Amino acid sequence: MGAWGDGPFDNDSAADWCGELHDAEPSARAATVRAALTTAALNTDYLDHDDAASAIAAAAIVASQLPGGDPITSSYAPDFLLAGESLDLDDLAQLAVQALDRVLGDDSEWRSLWGEAGDSEFPQINKLRAVLTGPPELPGQIALV
Repeated sequence: MGAWGDGPFDNDSAADWCGELHDAEPSARAATVRAALTTAALNTDYLDHDDAASAIAAAAIVASQLPGGDPITSSYAPDFLLAGESLDLDDLAQLAVQALDRVLGDDSEWRSLWGEAGDSEFPQINKLRAVLTGPPELPGQIALV
């Protein structure tokens, strides 16, 4: 595993996946993000590091498109996002949460490589998860639909 930081794009696997996303036809990019998230979220076997890293990068892209999400600034992220383009990924937030939960699960190579720390030891993923789940509803709050 080549990693140079703990950010969602700071490893070889995520950078490679981001290159694939950038090279995809613009009309296929949302499906590419969905596929990375689905691969991790629905995996019932040992989750490979490459699939986990791709899912984390995909979740970061989904979160960046939501209120409270950090803008994409990593030079390893897809160039089209760095240039200010966006994707319509609003319907992928829940799938992204499921993928992140799977990445932090027991049968995850990513989790094994980063150690047996508790979930609180993964601030980058916890921040993504918080954006993806949205602010908690307050008692008596009426949801605007």
